[in-house]
Amino acid sequence: MSNNFCHLHVHTEYSLLDGLSRISEIILKVKELGMDSIAVTDHGAMYGVIEFYKKCKRENIKPIIGIELYTTNLDYKQKPEKGRVKNHHLILLAKDNQGYRNLMNLTSIAHLEGYYYRPRVDKETLKKYSQGLICTSACPQGEVSSALIENDYKKAKEVAEWFVNVFGKDYYLEVQRHEAEKFIESVESEQLKEDLLNQKENEKNIFNGIKKLSRELGIPIVATNDVHYINKNDALAQDALVCIATGKKVTDIKRLRFIDVPTFYLRSTEEMNDLFSDLPEATENSLKISRKCEVEIILDKWFFPEYKLDKGKSPDSEMEDRIWIGLKEKIKPITKEIKQRLKYEIDIIQKKKYSTYFLIVSDMARWAFEQGIVTNTRGSAAGSLASYALGIININPLDYDLPFERFLTPWRPSPPDIDFDIADDRREEIIDYITNKYGKDRVAQICTFGRMLARGSVRDIARVLGYAYSIGDRISKNIPMGSQGFPMNIERALEVSSELKELYKNDADAKKILDLAKQVEGNARHVSVHAAGLVIAPDMIINFTPIQLDPEGKKIITQYDMDALDPNVSPNEAVGLLKFDLLGLRNLSILGSAIKIVKAIEKKDIDLTKIPLDDKKTFIMLSKGDTMGVFQLSGSGMTRYLKELKPTSIQDLMAMVALFRPGPMAQIPEFIERKNNPEKIKYFDPRMQEYLKKSYGLLVYQDDVFATAIKIAGYTWEEADKFRKAVGKKIPKEMEKQKIKFIEGAVKNGMKKTKAEELFKLIEPFSGYGFNKAHAASYGMLAYHTAYMKANFPIEFMCALLTAESNDTDKISTAVHECKRMNIEVLPPDINESRVDFTIVSYKKSLSNKAIRFGLSAIKNVGKAAIEEILKARKKGNFISFADFLSKVENRKVNKKVLESLIKVGAMERFGKRAYLLSRLEEIRSKVGKSKTNSNQQELFSKDMVKESVEIKFLQEKEEIEEFSEEEIQSLERQLLGFSLSAKPVGDLIEPFLTSITHKIYEISANESLDKMVKVAAVISDIRIIVTKRSGQEMAFVRAEDDTGSIDLIVFPKIFAQTRDIWVENKPILITARVDSREESPTLIVETIDTDESIKSKSENLFIRIPKNVKVEQLKDLRSLLQNNPGNQQVSLVFEGKDDYLVKLDFGISWDQNLAKKINNILYH
Repeated sequence: MSNNFCHLHVHTEYSLLDGLSRISEIILKVKELGMDSIAVTDHGAMYGVIEFYKKCKRENIKPIIGIELYTTNLDYKQKPEKGRVKNHHLILLAKDNQGYRNLMNLTSIAHLEGYYYRPRVDKETLKKYSQGLICTSACPQGEVSSALIENDYKKAKEVAEWFVNVFGKDYYLEVQRHEAEKFIESVESEQLKEDLLNQKENEKNIFNGIKKLSRELGIPIVATNDVHYINKNDALAQDALVCIATGKKVTDIKRLRFIDVPTFYLRSTEEMNDLFSDLPEATENSLKISRKCEVEIILDKWFFPEYKLDKGKSPDSEMEDRIWIGLKEKIKPITKEIKQRLKYEIDIIQKKKYSTYFLIVSDMARWAFEQGIVTNTRGSAAGSLASYALGIININPLDYDLPFERFLTPWRPSPPDIDFDIADDRREEIIDYITNKYGKDRVAQICTFGRMLARGSVRDIARVLGYAYSIGDRISKNIPMGSQGFPMNIERALEVSSELKELYKNDADAKKILDLAKQVEGNARHVSVHAAGLVIAPDMIINFTPIQLDPEGKKIITQYDMDALDPNVSPNEAVGLLKFDLLGLRNLSILGSAIKIVKAIEKKDIDLTKIPLDDKKTFIMLSKGDTMGVFQLSGSGMTRYLKELKPTSIQDLMAMVALFRPGPMAQIPEFIERKNNPEKIKYFDPRMQEYLKKSYGLLVYQDDVFATAIKIAGYTWEEADKFRKAVGKKIPKEMEKQKIKFIEGAVKNGMKKTKAEELFKLIEPFSGYGFNKAHAASYGMLAYHTAYMKANFPIEFMCALLTAESNDTDKISTAVHECKRMNIEVLPPDINESRVDFTIVSYKKSLSNKAIRFGLSAIKNVGKAAIEEILKARKKGNFISFADFLSKVENRKVNKKVLESLIKVGAMERFGKRAYLLSRLEEIRSKVGKSKTNSNQQELFSKDMVKESVEIKFLQEKEEIEEFSEEEIQSLERQLLGFSLSAKPVGDLIEPFLTSITHKIYEISANESLDKMVKVAAVISDIRIIVTKRSGQEMAFVRAEDDTGSIDLIVFPKIFAQTRDIWVENKPILITARVDSREESPTLIVETIDTDESIKSKSENLFIRIPKNVKVEQLKDLRSLLQNNPGNQQVSLVFEGKDDYLVKLDFGISWDQNLAKKINNILYH
C-alpha cells in the first residue's frame, strides 16, 4: 500500500522530560514504516531541529521543521497571577526558509520576553511572524479545541476565523483519536475511570466541532497522533519521565498521566487510515502539508562577523602585515627557516579564507592582554607560528617542535579551532567586550544539555517507582564510574560489574529498575549554559539560531548546541557561526591576582612571556613535591611522580601532563627511569631519535604517532591524520586497512616485516589515548607559570590562591595548612586591617616578614553591603574602640548578625574578649549605634558624650566576664570560617599516628582499587548520625581531615556501636579502612579506629614508611635514632614502590610523639 500519511505532531527527547523519543530512533522507525517525511514539534523550543534535519537528510527522509508553541490572549509580556494564566497550544510548521526564520523569531521572543511558567507569544506577535508558516489547531489544549470542550462553539468559530485571516490556506483544523474508551475497563481507580470518560467525551466533542467548523468555514482538517514515544511498549518509560519532571510517583493518581491511554506512539499509515476511515481526507491532508514544506538549512558554510578594516585593506593583507610586525617583536633573529615556516602557514590560512577569523581572535587576545587578563590556549593552536606572531598564543611552537599541520591543513574540512582558557574572575569582561564590539543582538553563549546518565537514571527510576532511596542508591553505586568523555552506560556496566550483574540476575526489583532506567538513560534532562562556548553572528543571531535565557534568567544562550553550531564539531554539517571557546580557569585568576599583588607590594612588573624558563627555584620546589596550587601538578599521584622525576625543563612538565592519564600512565615509571639514567634510553628505530629525543625514546604524544607514520611508514600528513582517527576510533575494517598500509610502508622504507608488525602493535593502542603535544605544551607552560610564581613569590601567590578559593572552605583549610608548612602566617580577620579579600601585612614572625590577613568576605554572614560600609567608615581612620566602631557604621548594613559573626571569629579581639563583646553587644549598640537618620550636629554631640561614658564603663568591666574556652572558640571559628585558625594545626594533632599510617588523605584517589585497606591519621571535622531503616541501629557519616585534604568516612552500625564515644569533632584518630572508589571521590569504609590512648596501650607492630628515593645516609640516621630509643614496640619498615615490601626490625623501640617527629625530620625534610 502506498504511503499517504505524514506525522506532523511529534515530540522528541527535546520536549524535555515529556518526550521519550530519540531522533535517530524516530527516523529508523519512520523508514521501517515506509514513510518518507516527518515533522518535529517540540514544546516551545527548537533544541533538536538541526540534529533532526541532518539525520533525516542522511536517510532520505524529508524533515519538516516545526514547534508546538504556547500562545496567550493577554499581552505576552504581562504576568498575572498563576491561576489567571491561560495558555494554549499551537502547531507551527515551516513551509519555506522565511517560515523557518519566523519560527526562530517566535520561540526566541517567547523565551526572552514572554516567559511566564512557559515561553509564550500573543496573537499580535504570531501575526507579525506568520509568513511562511503552516498552522494547525493542535491538541485538546489548543484554543479551538478548548472552546469546543467547553461547548462554546461560537468562541471556537471566532478563534478559527482569526487564524484563517492570518494564515489563509495554510491553516488546518487538527483532529486526534487516542481511543481512551478502549482502556476504561482496564483501570481500577474510579477517579481514573472518570478521567478517561472525560477524555473520551472531549475527543468526541472536538471531532464533531471540528467537522462542523470545517464545513462552515471551508477549513481543511488534518489528522495527527500526539507522538511522545516511538513504540507501544515505551509508554511506561515515558510515564516515568513525566514523573521525574513533576516530582511524582507512577502510582500517584492526581498528576499528568499518559500511561492510562498508551497510544501516544508513532502509529503506522495503516493504523492512522483505520482510525480516520470515516474522514480519509484528514490523513491525506497530512501528506499535502508535507509536500508544501521545503526548507533548506545551510550547513556547509562558515559565517564571520564583519571585521572593520582601514580603507584599501583586505583581511589577507591586514593579517599578513600584523603577523610580520608581531614576529619581529617576538623572535630575533628571524632565520630563513622561520620565514619559510611562516610563509607556509600564511599561504594556507589565506587560501582557506580564514584571515578574518585570525584577525577577530587576535583582537580579543590583544584586548585581554591590555587589560591584564591572563589567558592561555588549549589544543593544537599552539602549533601555529602565525598565531604566536599575532599574540593569540604565548608559546613559540618552534621551541617545542609543534607541527602546524595538527592545527590546520589544506585538506582539513573543518575550520581552525582556537580554544582559550581565561581567568575565571574576568571571563565576563571578555564576553562583554565581544558583545559590545559585535552587537548584543549578534552574540550568545551556547547551550548544552544535561542528560540522564546511568547512575542518575537508576536513582530517578527507583524513586518514581516508589522504592526507598537506599535501594536506588545501592544499585547505582554498583555502576562503575566512566572516564572523561566516555560516560558509563547501564548495558556496559552489566558486562563489567559482577556485583551489578548478580543484582540484575537475582533481585527482581533491581532488574525492574535497571530495565526501565535503560530506556530513559541518555535522554536530555535539562538545558544549561556550556562552560566555554560563545558564538558571534554576522547579523541578528536569531537568523541563524533561536535563543533564550539560561535557567537563571541572566545570560542569553542559543537553543542549538555545539554540535549544531560549530563546524569543528560537525564539519560541513553545522550552522557555521564563529565560535569562541572561553573556559574560565581558577588557576589563571590566581596567576593574574598574584601578579597584581607583586606589583602592589614589591613594585615589580611580571610579564609571564618573559620570565626565565629554567628557574632553579621552580624546579627544586617541584622536585620536593611542594605542588599544592600548581596547575595540573598538584594531585597526589602526580606529586609522587614529580618527586621521583625531579623535572628540569618545560619538556619534562609537558610529558607529565600528557602521561598522567589512564592508559599512558603505565609509561611514567619508564619515563622517570630513562630521564634519571640516560643509559636506559633506547629507540625502537634509530630514525625515531629525531622526534623522540626529548621524551627519552618513548612515545608520549599523539604527534609521535603522526611522526612515526610519516618518517617510518612513508605517510603524508593527510594520510597520517586519517591513520590516527581510524586507529583511535577502533573501527575493525579501517584498522585492518591501516595495519596493512603501515606495515607495507615501513617495509618499503627499510624495516623488516616482523619489526614493522611489532611497531604497529606498539603504536596501535597509543593512538586512542595519546595526548596532543601542542595541548601538553600549553598546559605544561601554564603549570610552569604557576609553579614559578609560587616558588619566587610564595606569599603573594598563596594570598591570591586564598582569595580565589574563599568560597570553598575545604580548599581554604588546605591552603592555610600549606601556608603553615611554608612558614607563612595566616592571621585571623581584624576589623582595622582586613579588607574584602585576603591581603598581605607586615609581620615579623612570618616568612620574609610578611603574613596573610584573612579577608572579610570569607566570613559567613558578612556580605558585600556590610563590608562596603565598614571600609567606608574606616577611610576616616582606624576604629579605636568597639563603641567607636559601632558609632561609625550604619546599623542596618552592619546588623546584629554581622556583628556577632565578626566578634566570634576574633575580628574585634583588639577591643576585648569575644565573650564580653557578645554579652554587651546589644547594650552598647543601643547607646552608640549609628542609624541612617542620626546625622544632625546636636545628636552627634550627644553621641560623643554617650560613647565616652560607654567606653569608661567598658574598660571597668571587660575583665569581669570569663572568655570562651579554647574548644568553644574553635567551634565558633569552624561555624563561620569553615575551619579554626586558633586550633592547634592538624599536622600537630595527628603527629603521634604518622609512623602508623599507609596514606595521607591526598594520596587516596578514585583510582585506588576497590576494598584496598589503608591506614589514615585524621581529625574529625563533621559527624552526621542516622538511624538505619532496616535495623533501627545508629551509623555515622563522618568528614575527616589531615594536613593534605579531607575525606568522607562511612561508619556502619557494628563499628559505630563499638566506638560511639570516639566520634567527637576535632578529635585526632587513626583509621583503618577499606577504600570505596565507586563514586567520583573516594570514601573510606571504617574497619577499626585508634586514639592516642589506645595506640599507647597496644604493643602491636608499628609501621614506618620509607620514601622511594631515600638515601643510604638517611637510613643510617634512622637506624641510629631507633637503636638509641630501645623499648618493647615492634617495628616494620615499609619501603615504598610499585610493590611495597616490609622489613621487620630485630629490635624494639620506645615510641612517643617526640620520636615520631624526629623520624619524620630524617625521612621527609
